[in-house]
Amino acid sequence: MSRVVAAAIVVASGMLARQALAVERENQVGADLGGSMLIVSGKSAPDVGGVAGVHWTYGLSDAFNLMAEADWSLLALKETQSGSPGTRPSWAANANIGVSYVFDVLRWIPYAGVLVGGYDLSGGTIAGMKLLPGAAIAIGFDYRFDRSFAAGFALRQHMLTDASTYPSFTQAFARVEYCWGW
Repeated sequence: MSRVVAAAIVVASGMLARQALAVERENQVGADLGGSMLIVSGKSAPDVGGVAGVHWTYGLSDAFNLMAEADWSLLALKETQSGSPGTRPSWAANANIGVSYVFDVLRWIPYAGVLVGGYDLSGGTIAGMKLLPGAAIAIGFDYRFDRSFAAGFALRQHMLTDASTYPSFTQAFARVEYCWGW
């Protein structure tokens, strides 16, 4: 009797399974909106502000995606050139490229990845621009409404090459995206 029940469960599972929604060679383009936090050495409180960005993702396979992202973060409004020291930006911009691993391909799609890129810290007490290379750990999840539209949440923990001055830069945002090419 237990074999019959097991066989019935397997057949029912196959009949009730939903169609997979993440595929290789699929493009996704979207917008990001949320918050950011930069910790500057020697400063008593972190700089917290908004972040806005755009992203593009391409399905290299059903498990790996190529990611490209560009974001702009407002960090501090009250930093001025007359302030000291010259390490406190009022905003930061970054552009990164990397690869993510997609854990599942159902309606909820969790992922994790690594990105590398460049960071521009400007304004505030920084004269001109301070360009730094860096990397980011990416985690997030998307919800697929249908084949063309998705929304989700993402977290980016950035590591800048000047870690003694900028030990932590974090972004968290909501994302919406349009998908095609499946």
